[in-house]
Formats: sequence, C-alpha cells, structure tokens
Amino acid sequence: MASKTTTDHETIRHWAEKRGAVPATVEGTEKDSEEAGILRFEFRKDGNLEPIDWDAFFDKFEESELAFLYQDKTAGGRLSRFHKFVRRH
Repeated sequence: MASKTTTDHETIRHWAEKRGAVPATVEGTEKDSEEAGILRFEFRKDGNLEPIDWDAFFDKFEESELAFLYQDKTAGGRLSRFHKFVRRH
C-alpha cells in the first residue's frame, strides 16, 4: 500500500491511538528544559522511551518542522504500523 505524509495533528493522533501507541521521547535526548527530545511512538513498554503528553509531542513536532510519513494498511490489508518522522520540505 502507498505511504502518505501529513502534518495534521488529529490525523497523526488518530493513527497512533488506533494502533495502541502513545507519544514518547527517547530518554536523554532532551536539551536544557525541553520536555521532549527525539520523538517516537511507543507500541509496547520500551526502557529507552519515556511517554509524554500529546501537547509536548506536538510542540516538539512543530518546533522540529517534522512531517509524519505513514501507511494505513499493509499490502495484505492488515493494519500497518509503518511510520517515520521526516523533515518538512
């Protein structure tokens, strides 16, 4: 299936929640007083990720000028978890 790209917060949040993912940051990548460093979605507990709230997630998303590259379904028609955070062009 084809990938899509968006910067729409509701689309991103809906995609993640539908897959049971929560917004997170890679622990130790924050600078100074930042709430978030490198952004990720946590699908299951990972010792290197720290869950953050959606506001902090989208603040960092906008500050870093990111876009969300994602896939809704796999070629076989199953729900896809494929995604990447990419720089906006």
